[in-house]
Amino acid sequence: MNSELINKAEEFENRKFKFVTTSDRILASREAKALILEINEVYKETKDSALMDVMKRLTAVKQRIEKRLKGKPLTA
Repeated sequence: MNSELINKAEEFENRKFKFVTTSDRILASREAKALILEINEVYKETKDSALMDVMKRLTAVKQRIEKRLKGKPLTA
């Protein structure tokens, strides 16, 4: 179970993040969130530090995607 989740997470991390459309970014953000939540459920039971490291890396990727989704703030 753990190795499956870690493999999924690594595959997600190693993808090329060149999202052409907004919907691609939204889907990637949702996928990252789902992976993080799955890993978190396992982490609650096992307290494996490797899982925590994976969650941190995925969270960083997700934050980059969401920053891109929100765009630059308009300055007046």
